[in-house]
Amino acid sequence: MSAHPDTRRPLLPGEATLGVMGGGQLGRMFVHAAQTLGFRTVVLDPDATSPAGLVAHEHIATGYEDADGLRRLAAVADAVTTEFENVPAQALLALAEHRPVAPGGAAVAVCQDRAAEKAHIQAAGVPCAPHAVIATAHDLAAVPDALLPGILKTARMGYDGKGQVRVADRAELATAWAALQQVTCVLEKRLPLLQELSVIVARGADGQLVNFPVQQNLHRDGILAVTQVPAPDVAPALAEEAVQCAGRIAAEMGYVGVLCVEFFVVADPADATAARLVANEMAPRPHNSGHYSLDACDLSQFDLQVRAMAGLPLVAPRLHSPTVMLNLLGDLWGDGRAPGRTPDWAAVMALPGAHLHLYGKASARPGRKMGHLTLSGATAEQVRETALRACALLGLPAF
Repeated sequence: MSAHPDTRRPLLPGEATLGVMGGGQLGRMFVHAAQTLGFRTVVLDPDATSPAGLVAHEHIATGYEDADGLRRLAAVADAVTTEFENVPAQALLALAEHRPVAPGGAAVAVCQDRAAEKAHIQAAGVPCAPHAVIATAHDLAAVPDALLPGILKTARMGYDGKGQVRVADRAELATAWAALQQVTCVLEKRLPLLQELSVIVARGADGQLVNFPVQQNLHRDGILAVTQVPAPDVAPALAEEAVQCAGRIAAEMGYVGVLCVEFFVVADPADATAARLVANEMAPRPHNSGHYSLDACDLSQFDLQVRAMAGLPLVAPRLHSPTVMLNLLGDLWGDGRAPGRTPDWAAVMALPGAHLHLYGKASARPGRKMGHLTLSGATAEQVRETALRACALLGLPAF
């Protein structure tokens, strides 16, 4: 079987089996979307109680590089996708010898390395933050003064604020690199941040590209806390620029599947009244900031993930309701002073336009993504007011 979905007929609902590497909440929502269309589903994840594994037709409980597990997945699935970027790219490349894989291992490998990612973003003609790669003591000494103060980030395995250290000067930079075990890092210049945005696109093997509306995001402690759509503080021209940039990045990579590109809106040093766009990072999968699409759009990001990997038509999704999404972290279940408490879901669900999604994870811990709450309504003002009421009920900070 060809490794490329565009060289074969589309996989049809009711006939094919779709596989996913990874068993977290993104895999769970992918499985639900595939099953709604009538596809059979199979998950490969080492956790016997993974959220996606619990709802799929079949769960292969092996490691991601286990040869027997990969063989079994290729034997059952007609196409394979991934639900998180740290699935070994080599495993995806091995699967692609037998089955269509979207996104491909080469694209995932780019997203797994911040240095390669920034090089790719620049190759697509999209600006990113001024930065330097630090792999050796010589690189450390050669860092330009203009990059400080900055943020030192490990090149690999960093997400949700992990592997990142703010540094003010060269002494702090040296200390931080040592604390990170002198692994390869990227030092990014700290920029005057105005807003954080993300754009989710879906691209088919034939190059067809569709996108969701620009999403305005708020992070706390490096973890997404709030997403608002439409983005309330973003000028239409800047939003359109973000969409175009995300499309160029996907096309440059020959990407197939759902891709999220995160952007910073920063103050223009040459004009205090102007703002400019800087690409931050990308995720080769559906994204936390796009979960609202399950409730506020006629097609969700997971619907488009299914369509892209199966070679089915990509239809531009339509936002039918203004929306706010709140991330629900494990902190809500207890902070050590009141362990085991359960949020008042009945009160939350009494709010108009409230859509509660819990991911079926066995245990809650601080910072762990346990679910999300989407609030939708007739107007953005109404939705924001309802979302603030939800924050008050859950003990979350206002935004």
